[in-house]
Amino acid sequence: MMEIAYLADLVSVSVIAVLMAISPGADFVMVTRNSLTHGRSAGLFSSLGISVAIWIHVFYSIAGLAFIISQSIVLFSIIKYLGAFYLLYIGWKTFHSKSSPLDIDLDNENATAKRISNMDAFKIGFITNALNPKTTLFFLSIFTQFVNQQTSLWLQIVYGIIISFAHLAWFSFVSLFFSHPLLLKKFSLHKAKIEKVIGCILIALGLKVATMSQK
Repeated sequence: MMEIAYLADLVSVSVIAVLMAISPGADFVMVTRNSLTHGRSAGLFSSLGISVAIWIHVFYSIAGLAFIISQSIVLFSIIKYLGAFYLLYIGWKTFHSKSSPLDIDLDNENATAKRISNMDAFKIGFITNALNPKTTLFFLSIFTQFVNQQTSLWLQIVYGIIISFAHLAWFSFVSLFFSHPLLLKKFSLHKAKIEKVIGCILIALGLKVATMSQK
């Protein structure tokens, strides 16, 4: 019976992890932005950064800090405003981008006029997810619903692996889709307008994060 209960929890966590990953938010917009403006490699490394940042939330949840953060106005506000500032900063930079038109080679899906290093792309994805208070509240709900004092450490780590992999798989797919050569070719025709739209979305997300409550 215990094995059945564990299996049911694993299935539930897996479903919730997938729903969390595919729900629109800052991570999705950031991966889309990097894939369109910097190419497939940047999108994939941003996806990797997001999946690695998930482990920050896993570790503080295992340590019992998620509940403390959710109940502390000061700690939650620090995370919230740092995340909001970062989104506003990236949104402003994207909106005022003056990059040159893309030079697309259909035989090279990574061909773009402007590149960022893989490490920079990784850091963008990592910071975006790590400072997302929405993710903090999600982990609070996950670990209060499925984790108790009897839950073994290895099972909590398995939950983390499931959530991290779901994010890596989904955002890698998003990156591959938005960095497809044909899509990049169409994007290059309206690059300036699309970057302004993405910039506005990131700024709006930053403002939304800044006004997010703990409830």
